[in-house]
Amino acid sequence: MPTITFDIDDLNKLVGKKLSKEKIEELLDYAKGEIEATNGNELSVKSADTNLPYLWSVEGIARLFRGLLGLEKGLRQLRPEKSKDKIIVDKSVRDIRPYIAAFSVKGAKVDDYLLKQIIQLQEKFCHSYGMKRLKVAVGVYNYNKIVFPVHYKAVLPESVQFMPLGFKREMTLGEILEIHPTGMEYAHLLKGMASYPLLVDSNKAVLSFPPIINSEYSGKVLSGDSDLFFEATGNDREAVQLAANIFAFAFAERGFRIRAVTIDYSGKKEESPAAFKDSIKVSADDANKMLGLNLKEAEVKQLLEKFRYGYDKGKVLIPDYRRDIMHPVDVIEDIGIAFGFDKIPARPLKTYTIGSTFPVTKFVDKARELAVGMGYQEIYSPILSNTNLLYNLMDVEDFGTVEIENPMTELFSCARTWILPQLMELLSMNKNTEYPQRIFEQGLVTMKKDLKDFERMAVVTAHTKADFTEIKQALDFIMGNFGVKYGIEDTVHHSFIPGRVGRVIVNGKGVAYIGEIHPKVLANFGLSVPVAAMELNLTDLFEAIKK
Repeated sequence: MPTITFDIDDLNKLVGKKLSKEKIEELLDYAKGEIEATNGNELSVKSADTNLPYLWSVEGIARLFRGLLGLEKGLRQLRPEKSKDKIIVDKSVRDIRPYIAAFSVKGAKVDDYLLKQIIQLQEKFCHSYGMKRLKVAVGVYNYNKIVFPVHYKAVLPESVQFMPLGFKREMTLGEILEIHPTGMEYAHLLKGMASYPLLVDSNKAVLSFPPIINSEYSGKVLSGDSDLFFEATGNDREAVQLAANIFAFAFAERGFRIRAVTIDYSGKKEESPAAFKDSIKVSADDANKMLGLNLKEAEVKQLLEKFRYGYDKGKVLIPDYRRDIMHPVDVIEDIGIAFGFDKIPARPLKTYTIGSTFPVTKFVDKARELAVGMGYQEIYSPILSNTNLLYNLMDVEDFGTVEIENPMTELFSCARTWILPQLMELLSMNKNTEYPQRIFEQGLVTMKKDLKDFERMAVVTAHTKADFTEIKQALDFIMGNFGVKYGIEDTVHHSFIPGRVGRVIVNGKGVAYIGEIHPKVLANFGLSVPVAAMELNLTDLFEAIKK
């Protein structure tokens, strides 16, 4: 969980009121945070919520505190000034890192402390919410060294040279990935790409090589600078826009004037920072039913405004620095927090039942225990996924997917139909970690054809000698402990190597696929070691055993 450090006096100045350490601790409960350490006048605060990155800065915390204390209420809006600054996005980045958001700030001066806060938010955001720069990476620059319009394009690795941040000589993009410490750390993000993204201004001066590193010329912000330029790039449009919004709001808290930048996607123009203008319907009746309260609409409005929402006749207006509201229950949770869950009166139970575990649940739990017993490490992935991961990267056709009508992000736009792709994704993210890697996951998948959830378990082993024999030994161990006899039939599955893939049959029913992952799929995930895998439909296996 992200931990940030800031000065108490700075927090008090941003809030507009002097707060004791005890009061800060009390208010942090509303922000799902806690004081982890103190050092004189300095606080280290740990956030327990990875869905609220705006709270990973003292500016975001102060904004919430002002609402909780009644110093401000309701929606905090950003009104960027118009400017002629533009970023022209070339089509060449479409399949590499397609999205960008940006803005500039003027009016206040950066001192050493503020520079530290900017870098801290940048690092926390990129590492956690940005998935170590895979989803989003951000850069901050000296605005006065940039000649607009800026061009965002893809170039060949050896075609451009510039001086990267922290170095005193020019290097090609390829050299940066091989020699520069930051380049070496993040080189895997561009592995397998023929060309790399680049930001250059109209004088052909390089701003940065996203998501790797800024240039020494314009990408080095110093104490005393007052005019800054911010950009965020990534593969998720909404996440990139959210990054710009969070940083813009943070700068605005410091008294900077925010100036908009036009993003030109081959003639399709949009203003950045973006105003999402999201809203969701939540009535007092909805909140009362779920929380067991008897709040009037005016009280609901007051509680929401404490959390910096807007409210108008049952319509809740969501701040532009938040993208975590997916359902009315998310808003009602904040109403409950603002009211105080400890203040909700207890009521006697109206019904009494004795619970018991479903037989299939016991079966599933035993399968998990067996996998752990073989030395496989259990992981947990979201039930929501995306069709690119489930099908394109796995080189298979769509199985019939339940898609979300209005997804908050492209990464979570459908219910998963199988688990193996998520294990492959994790292997891809950990390809620089020591091998062998043996992992498994058990969980629900949803099939559109049956409109039914199934319990499944996927198991993978990845190392230089991973093969069909090893993964079949794992299958033998699981089936043997269940006392199940099974057969394996030849089959075709494009995620696996032909001739090294089989369909597991129990009592005439197909219950699993097992085999060695196809080299094309390995390449799609940037993996250079063999992977053997299986995915069992535990629901079908349980039913087949009962017969």
